[in-house]
Order: sequence, then C-alpha cells, then structure tokens
Amino acid sequence: MPYNEFERCQMHPFLVLPKLSRGDQVAVISPSAGLPGLFPWVQELGLRRLREVFALEPVEYPTTRRLNAPLEARARDVLAAFANPAHKAVFASIGGTDQLRLLKYLDPAVFLAHPKPFFGFSDSTHLHLFLWNLGIPSYYGGAVMTQLAMPGHMHDFTVQSLTNALFHAGEVEIAAAAGYTDEASDWANSATWQAERRLDANEGWHWDGTADGAGRLWGGCVESLLAQVAAEKYLPSTAALAGSVLYLETSESMPPPWVVAYLLIGLGERGWLNHFQAILVGRPKAWDFAQPLTKAQKAVYCQQQRETVVKTVRAYNAHIPIVQNIDFGHTDPQLMLPSGQVARVLGSEHRIFLTY
Repeated sequence: MPYNEFERCQMHPFLVLPKLSRGDQVAVISPSAGLPGLFPWVQELGLRRLREVFALEPVEYPTTRRLNAPLEARARDVLAAFANPAHKAVFASIGGTDQLRLLKYLDPAVFLAHPKPFFGFSDSTHLHLFLWNLGIPSYYGGAVMTQLAMPGHMHDFTVQSLTNALFHAGEVEIAAAAGYTDEASDWANSATWQAERRLDANEGWHWDGTADGAGRLWGGCVESLLAQVAAEKYLPSTAALAGSVLYLETSESMPPPWVVAYLLIGLGERGWLNHFQAILVGRPKAWDFAQPLTKAQKAVYCQQQRETVVKTVRAYNAHIPIVQNIDFGHTDPQLMLPSGQVARVLGSEHRIFLTY
C-alpha cells in the first residue's frame, strides 16, 4: 500500500464531523425536485423508515413538498436546515435537474459555521461538491424517496451502509451486494408501488489495473458533473484535487457511452486523470420506464459503458486502478460513498476500504 499517497491525500484539510445518536433530529429538504408534493405517500414511507429503522426524528422544510419552488426559497431552506443546531444531519428527498442553479444563493459561511453530514445523490452531486470545496464531508446516497422508501422493505445492504455513515466511525472494507435491481415502481399506481422489487444476481466488480491507490473521494453523477465542468464556477483547483479518488455513476437518463467518454476526456485534458489515485464507477442503471431494456440489452449497455471508461481513462493514465459495477448510484441496494473521506483501493488484492 503506498502510504505516502495516503498521507498526501490528507494535505487538503477536511473537517471531522460528529456521528449521530439514536433519537437525534435530522432535516429533510428538496434542493432539487419537490416530488414529495406529488407523491406524498412515498415521502411518508421514507420518513417512517427514518423513525423506525434508524430511530431518527425527521423535520421537513417548507419547500420540501412544494413543486417548482423558486430557487431562492429552496436555498433558504437549505441554509436554515444546516444552520439549525438541533439538526444533526440533512437528507435530500430526491434528486432533480436544476440544483446547479441553486448554488449561487448559498452562503458558504453558514455551512462552515454549522457543518453536518448531508445525504443525497444524483442531482445532489452539486451540493456534495459545494461542501467538498469547503472541506465538509458528505455521503453520496440515501435519499428519502428512493432508498429509505424502498417498496416492501429496505435492503439490508443499504441499511448497513447507512448505519455505518450515520453512527459508526473508522475504516470499513466493502463488498459487492449479492443481488441488485435497476427497475423502478410506479409511484402513481397505489395498487403496485409497494410491491417488493425482484433482485437480479450481481456479477460483482470489474477491475482494470493492479496498482494500489488512496485518496479523498470526489465525484458524483456523470450528467451533473458535465454541467459542473461546463459552468466551471464550482470546480476545485487541480492542487486541491491532487491525490483524490474519482467516483462516477450515470442516472436514469441512461446516457450513451460517448457522454461518459466526453466527461472523462474533459477531465483528462485538464490533467486530472493523472492526479486521481483510483476511479470507482457505479453500476449503470440500464432500465427506465421510457427505456425498458431486456436483460440482454442491459448487459450490452453496461458492457459498452465499462469498455468506454477503460479505453478513455487509459489514453491518459495507464496505471491507476479502475473498479466498475460498484453498488452506488441509481441502482439498489445502495452503498453510501463518503465524499471527502479517504478511500483505499487495492488493485493488487481486489479490495476496497472506505472511511466513515
């Protein structure tokens, strides 16, 4: 294990956030889409799981269930949720498409004065990266309407990962889930939306490269990262990012492989692919109501994305380990990735360790 790299990744200062206790209060916000207002029964199930599975007391903010709430109003809720000392963590209800436009209304001083863990994924990539720039760790995953409101019951794999993120401190070796699903329930159909989802067998991780690497996690949803790179307003400096571990995953929009390649080429031309110590890629979501692929079609889609990632990265960096098909992002069960915390990726042993 290259411990010199492990030490170098800690040159960028990050806060150590306190862990939660059972009975703590947490905030629930909708910084992107106010879908709890359209599907309140799904939101209510997620809130109940916070209470019953994790013994936490959720508090919603005014725009949480407000469809198309103005950006300024959503930003006020984000700031108020972090500023309230009674809240020990903040959860996003779900993702969306316009959170990047929210960031200009956020005051960094509020977050630095009241740092706390944030949970969410997809469009919440933008808030994760905003916090990363402030040296505040967060957790990529665990949205209220998706993972917490999983039909039937929460997956044990998800519960354990959320438990680690919320209550435990230290390094954890992760493993692949036994099964997964990338198919969704129709929230509008009250007769079927709570039916248990069928799980497919998980083929496990796909490794390329045998080097070892360690660094603080930085990344998110490919589509959101493309917007970040285009805006170029909230990206970290190359020096701050040096020694990090990149994580990527694609959303239910199911972008073609060239979209992933364009993002990686952009990062490569910045020189960043030579600064990352490893790359972790979540399992692609290969089914959506608009694109209900067959099992064979899913396999082709996922293979094409894997091959594109390896080919594009290797044009810039021949050595760093690339691990794909990991259980984070838009498929379930879901691993909580500790953004801003250290990940160790041992290509020599095909093992991954995350710091919670």
